[in-house]
Amino acid sequence: MRRSLTLWLLVLAVAQTAAVLAVRHAAVFTEYGQRLDWLALSGNYIGARHIDQLVHTVLDALGVASIAAATLVIGFIALIRRRFRLAVAATALVGGANVTAQLLKHVTVRPDLGVDLERVAAGNSFPSGHTALAASVAVALVLVLPARIRAVGAVLAAAYAALAGVATMSAGWHRPSDAVAALLIVGAWAAAAGAFLVASPGREGESPGRSHWFTSFLLLAAAALASAFVLTAVQVASRAGVTTPQDLSRNALLTVYAGGAAAIA
Repeated sequence: MRRSLTLWLLVLAVAQTAAVLAVRHAAVFTEYGQRLDWLALSGNYIGARHIDQLVHTVLDALGVASIAAATLVIGFIALIRRRFRLAVAATALVGGANVTAQLLKHVTVRPDLGVDLERVAAGNSFPSGHTALAASVAVALVLVLPARIRAVGAVLAAAYAALAGVATMSAGWHRPSDAVAALLIVGAWAAAAGAFLVASPGREGESPGRSHWFTSFLLLAAAALASAFVLTAVQVASRAGVTTPQDLSRNALLTVYAGGAAAIA
């Protein structure tokens, strides 16, 4: 059982790594991908005044000092539970995911394909460092929580990570693909951390707690609905044959923008 679970987690880590590279190629190096990102980002002005306060509150909380403090708290929780390997895995997850995101941002050079000329001078924004920070801390917290409250923690962590990713797009800091890639990077590191914990000889035991299959089912169902909406948004942009955001109606632009948010969520 332990061997098969370790293998499955490693497969997930490899799959998400491949997905990061696929998103990078499509969103950064193809005209269609750049244009889709541009259209989604261009709709962030719609309803901005209603969510501006929430967006900046979330983003202001993603400072280096606050994240460092959160990481220390996560390590402390694991240590007081006498889960030493868990403390190592959780802190490695946070550090590894964020170093990976910054390295990938550094080596990625966004080509000028004649799309979104106003942001050409800004250069590359792939992937989102802020989203990687928020998501890695959220997932690491889920890892160190006791089993009996982990399901609730997972729902809250997923909501927080999604909110942080959408906030970077709503504030105009990042394109949707930037946040999606950051979440995939965190997912790959989380799977690798899980494989380490499962495969560790003499790993600390823990009572399994109550099954939370229904909560997992609801989360997967929500992800499926979000994916369906993303496909709808892509179809709206593709069928219109547009070249600029001005070619889209307000409702169509809102659909594409919401599709970008759904992709992140």
